[in-house]
Formats: sequence, C-alpha cells, structure tokens
Amino acid sequence: MSDITLGEITIAAPIGDGTGEGAVWKADEAAVYWTDITRFLIHRYDTATASVKTWLFREPVVALSLTSDPARFLVALGSRLIHWWPAQDKRLDHGFELPGSPGVRLNDGRSDPAGNFWVGSMRNNVGPDGEALEAGGTEGKLFRVAPDGAVRIFREELMISNTLCWSPDRSHFYFGDTMRNVIWEFGYDLASGDIGEPSVFFEGFDRGYPDGSAMDCEGYLWNCRYGGRCVVRVAPNGKIDRIIDMPVSNITTCAFGGADLKTLYVTSARAPNERLSGSLFSIRTSVAGQEEGVFFLS
Repeated sequence: MSDITLGEITIAAPIGDGTGEGAVWKADEAAVYWTDITRFLIHRYDTATASVKTWLFREPVVALSLTSDPARFLVALGSRLIHWWPAQDKRLDHGFELPGSPGVRLNDGRSDPAGNFWVGSMRNNVGPDGEALEAGGTEGKLFRVAPDGAVRIFREELMISNTLCWSPDRSHFYFGDTMRNVIWEFGYDLASGDIGEPSVFFEGFDRGYPDGSAMDCEGYLWNCRYGGRCVVRVAPNGKIDRIIDMPVSNITTCAFGGADLKTLYVTSARAPNERLSGSLFSIRTSVAGQEEGVFFLS
C-alpha cells in the first residue's frame, strides 16, 4: 500500500441526485460542477460559501468539460454536444449529434491533454421524463471530437462507456465498460491524439461495477464503484492499492479539486433506503490530482 493518508468523508452537498455524474473542478471559481443525468441538471458547488446553484436542461446532462474560454463549458447531453456559458446561461449547439439517438445516448466524457473531447455512448436507459429504461446491448461507441469538429470512432460494441483518464506522463489512456466490469489501458500519442490497442488494466473486482474515475499525480486511478459502496485506488500496475469505503452504495464519479488539488469530490446516485444517497461527498487526501483537461476551441 502506498504511503498516503485520507481524511474523513464529508457531505459537501446533500442534493439528492438521481444519478450524479460528470464532476469537474473549476479552479478559477473554486467550485465543483457536476450533473444529474436523470433529472437533467447541472449543479455548481461553491466551496467558499458551501452553496449550490442548479440549472435545468431539456434532456439528460451526462458530462462536462472546461474549454480554452474560461467562461464556457462544453456540455455532453444525451443526444449532442453544446457550448454553455453558465454566467448568462447561454447555450449554443456545438454541431456534434449522436447518430441513433434517442435509442442510444452519450455517457462519460472528458478532454484529453491535446485538447480533444472524448465521449462514450451506450444504449439509452433514461426516458423522456427521467424514468429508467432497460440498459444493455452493445451499441456503445467511443468518440473523439477534435477542436475543428472532426469526429473519429475508436471503439465499438461497447455496453456502458465509462472512465476516461490519462496518465501523468500523457503516454496512457484509461477507458472502461461498466457492464463488462473492465477498465482497459491504451497507449496514447500526444502529438496525434490517437490511442493504440487495449490491454486489460483492471477487471473482475467484485465490489460493484466500474463507473467514473480520476487520476492522481502519481499515476494511480481512483475508480468509483457503482453498487459497490466504495472508491478503489488502483496502482499503475493494475493492482489494488486501497479501498475507500463510502456511506452509500452507488458511487458514480470523482474529481480532484481544492487549491492544492488534494480534495477528492465524489458524486453518487440515489438508492432505496439510503438517506444520503445522491449526495456530493468530499475527501481530503495527501496526494494531489491532476489539472482538468481543457477542450480547445477552434
């Protein structure tokens, strides 16, 4: 086990999300932004005031990315990408629309070190009013959206796309399939923004299923386990470093934040008979995360 320490798990915002996801730290605002997929929301947690502001959208909001314009986010909705300026709540279509929607939808997404936005898809399991539909199937794909709008598909026949992270030296990319209980490692080329063939990095862990992840500055992957009531820190060699037990079952994604990037913010999804489920949690760590990726605007 590596020599790091963890503080107590704190409830940052008991917001009651149906499916909290997409956590992003915005350093210039000292704030966490995240989504609620099934209530079609984006939240902003202001760490200075411990207050939450929320915006409503017309369809599931699944992922967020900072952009090279500090006032603007790139937002992945279920069916498409949009530009969003939270200060004015201004929204403009990006141009990318997901083929096959609403039968399929976008899921986890993140920007890479080269300024591209990567986003996966899956069979749509969210109805028009946020109701649960049946998941499954292998319609999912992994897309890379370049700053000039060019789209390339890198993986197909996925069930539920999740976990998009890059190693600190920018030589590896990590990506998972929740229903297959696997996270893969790919070689990553910074100059081209391309990935190579996958090898298994972490699979078969019996506490829940892999959801979103964050990467720390030492190259350890912090994976949230949906249904597993924990976050697992995985070493660069794919071995479990430690398991952080959480107070609710459905742990969905995480992001490092705070001025020193040593606070892990963790989202969750509602579960029956769990009063705190759907909250945003925070954990102080002795290891820093990495700065958020930024989508370059052309």
